[in-house]
Amino acid sequence: MHDPARLELVDGLRGFALMGLFLVHAVELFELYWLDPQPDPAFAWTMAAFAGKSFALFALCFGLSFFIIMDRARARGVDFTGRFAWRLAILLGFGLLHGLVYRGEILQVLAPLGLLLLVFDRIRDNRILLVLAAIVLAQPILALRIVAALDGAAWALQPPFFTVEPTLVIAATGSFADMLAVNAVSGQLGKWSFYLETGRIAEIVGLFLVGLVLGRIGFFARPDEFTRPRRIVLAFALVLSFLLAWSKPALLELLPPDPAAARQNLDWMVTSWLALAVMTVQVLVFVELYLSVGRPVLRRLAPIGRMTLTLYVGQSLIFVPVFYGFGLGLYRTITEPQALALGIAAFLAQIAFAHWWFARFHYGPLEWLWRVLTYLRAGVPFVKRAAAQEAAA
Repeated sequence: MHDPARLELVDGLRGFALMGLFLVHAVELFELYWLDPQPDPAFAWTMAAFAGKSFALFALCFGLSFFIIMDRARARGVDFTGRFAWRLAILLGFGLLHGLVYRGEILQVLAPLGLLLLVFDRIRDNRILLVLAAIVLAQPILALRIVAALDGAAWALQPPFFTVEPTLVIAATGSFADMLAVNAVSGQLGKWSFYLETGRIAEIVGLFLVGLVLGRIGFFARPDEFTRPRRIVLAFALVLSFLLAWSKPALLELLPPDPAAARQNLDWMVTSWLALAVMTVQVLVFVELYLSVGRPVLRRLAPIGRMTLTLYVGQSLIFVPVFYGFGLGLYRTITEPQALALGIAAFLAQIAFAHWWFARFHYGPLEWLWRVLTYLRAGVPFVKRAAAQEAAA
């Protein structure tokens, strides 16, 4: 069983995931980069470092958080199954509202898939869970689509909806009401198309399973017990990352250029594996640094990890108006280095804000609301007592 205190290491990792996700959103101009993609080193390096990796880490942390919540409930002798399903329904509600402002949001994807964790949790053998994770992370659906495309199946040759979805320009140039209207339906269909067609759904499910297993074995709760296997896996993930990055062009050349759909599916498959390998390196290096010289710096991310819901939604509420036409319209003029610099500065401000906030409050605003709605009672403490505030100061 876990210590009842929060796992600062896990909070720090979650904060790191949010940082990477936010920097990707910043250089993507909250989706508007894709209206007129222009190669740029700032964009390329940010995407190489975080695109797909931070999202994957979020999914891993989601599975881990599920275990922590359920484990603490069991320690109190409470069956939290129904309450957790209700908790996911609330998260889905947040995601649906958030998706009106930012079509690329992921809460409404994570929430319904999170119901699978209630099924997986009934499987007590971790080896079975890891086998299931390996199967879905191997991307068998993409493999099937490659075979079908090579065989000329019409359904496998159709361009994915997200590649032809036409309303992003309306969201970019229209009024606030126009943006809400196109994001509500077409934008969300495009987002789900992307997650389904590129294998992200399978990736989420696999990482849920891995996070659940890591929670069960105490990988983050008792990291000193895993020093040697952690370093072995780190070495393997480093080698695999370099091999996949180096061999990816050659792997794609194994398929004929026509039909293009077959090669595109293979590209998504290898890209998924590469992102998983790099994410594994990032997580294990983070743990190594946190347990040694890097802790004074990395622990500064922990308050970010305690209010990821508030900050994730807040980032869109602030920066969609900054980039979109109904607001400042900076997507028309800002350069990629400027967008990256803006993202870095804004995230540093979020770190400062999170530290200030938790000196005064128990939870982030949306985290508190989520907890109140989960338990259907308003007595959840929010403001810290003055004495505690003075001690924190």
